[in-house]
Amino acid sequence: MSTHRFYLEPERWISEHPELDIPDSHHCADVLRLGVGDTIVIFDGCGTAAEAELLEVHRKRCALRIGNPHQTPPLRCAITLAQAVPKGKNMDLILQKSVELGVEEIVPLLTSRTVVRLDSADDGERKMERWQQIALEACKQCGRNSVPRVANPSTLEQFVGRSPAAGLLLLASLHPDARTIKEVLAEYTAESNGSPSSVTILVGPEGDFTPAELTLLKQAGARSVTLGPTILRAETAALYCLSVLGHELF
Repeated sequence: MSTHRFYLEPERWISEHPELDIPDSHHCADVLRLGVGDTIVIFDGCGTAAEAELLEVHRKRCALRIGNPHQTPPLRCAITLAQAVPKGKNMDLILQKSVELGVEEIVPLLTSRTVVRLDSADDGERKMERWQQIALEACKQCGRNSVPRVANPSTLEQFVGRSPAAGLLLLASLHPDARTIKEVLAEYTAESNGSPSSVTILVGPEGDFTPAELTLLKQAGARSVTLGPTILRAETAALYCLSVLGHELF
């Protein structure tokens, strides 16, 4: 199977000979230098993928013939990462690696100690577009056929208000009494007679959540988990949590 992967929106699959968008057509024709008769892999971002033959190849237009599509089964547990937005480009790294590690949704959090601020609706929209594009590009690279949802940035109060009652809510914690992720998962499984179908992990900013925020999260049912004996940077903490959850639940 070809390793060159391209995203094709679900609504375009019904066309007899759908076309790649202009940036992907340019990449196909001018960068990869593929030609008529070559095959690529396309995916719709919702779990479906297929091989496709190139019928026409131009830098602004590449037409395809789609082969038999196949559906990727969902992972056994839907994991949401609620991440306090770190400064610099660390959020970009977290997004990219979260996709590779199987996260279902990423919720950017704006907390009391979050340095990043969205001063206008335009700021938020630009960041959302960038973050969603990073998630899409990560799917192309890692072979994933479902693109995780990047939610609108929200305050902690907004996040708690929108969180579903079902599933397991975990809080990455510096508290000495916090238990390991494995221990908390075992406790939940015993209580519920089965593994969780969804898990949300909250990772705070540098300096952690404030005492008031921690109280709010505990009242919402969050269970504290330790990330080991050392203090991790925000991006390391997020990837550690997702790696452990993936190992235990997928």
